[in-house]
Amino acid sequence: MSLDEERFLENYEPKDYPSVALAVDLVVVAVLGNTLHAALVRRGGHPFKGQLALPGGFVGPGEDALQAAWRELEEETGLDLGAHRAHVEQLATYSSPRRDPRMRVVSIAHLVLLATDGRSLPELDPGSDAAAARWHPVHEVLATETLAFDHREILAAALERLAGKIEYTLTAAKLLPEEFALYQLRHVYEAVWNTEKLDAGNFTRKMTGALTDTGRKALRSRGAPAALFIVKDDYLSPPMMRPTAGPARSVDGPA
Repeated sequence: MSLDEERFLENYEPKDYPSVALAVDLVVVAVLGNTLHAALVRRGGHPFKGQLALPGGFVGPGEDALQAAWRELEEETGLDLGAHRAHVEQLATYSSPRRDPRMRVVSIAHLVLLATDGRSLPELDPGSDAAAARWHPVHEVLATETLAFDHREILAAALERLAGKIEYTLTAAKLLPEEFALYQLRHVYEAVWNTEKLDAGNFTRKMTGALTDTGRKALRSRGAPAALFIVKDDYLSPPMMRPTAGPARSVDGPA
C-alpha cells in the first residue's frame, strides 16, 4: 500500500455516505408427493408482523452472504443445510429503495433445493424471530397469499428460475436422493410445473439418455420394484418442453 493510499484511508469517513444494510433471503423448496413446497416463516415482530415471509435476515460484520444465509435459515427454521443433501445458488439481488420500511436494505436472495424422497419433509422449528415456520405449497401461496416485503416477487422469480432450468438440465434431480426412480423424477417435474401427470412413457424416453441405471431397485408401497438411476449428463438434449398453462390442479399428497 502506498503512502498516499494510507493517508486517504486514514481520512476516509464512511458516515459521509448513505447507509445501506445488507441482508439475505432464502427460497428453500422441496417436493412432497408431486407438490412443490417452500419453507416459510410467520413473522413474530414488526414490520409485517404476522405475515408470511421467506426466512432470512441481516448479514453480520464478519460474514459473507452465504454464511449469513445458512445461519439465518437455521435460526428461523431449524434447518441445518449441512445435514441434508442440498443445492444452494444465488438467485438475484433485490435493491428497491422502499423494499423495507425500516431503512435502505439490499437483499441477496438464494435458491435452495432440498432433496427428499417425496414421502416426507424435514421438520421445521421456528426460532426467536419467527412466530411459526412450516412448509407451504408454492403454487398455492403465489395464488392466494400476501407475503412480507417483496418476498412474493422473490418466490415467483425462484420458481420461474427452477421451472426454466429443468427444461434443459437435470436440476430436478437435485430435489431427490442421489439414487432415484424415474417416477420420483417425474413427480418433481409435475410439482415444479404444477401440471397433471406427465406421460410416463414419453418422460422415460426423454430422460434415460441422461441417466445411468445403477442395477439396483427400490421397493414400492404398490407395484413392482422400481429401477434406481443416477445422473449421467447434467444437460437434456433435446430439452423437455414445459406444458402450456392450464387450470390449476389440486394439491396432492405423497404418491
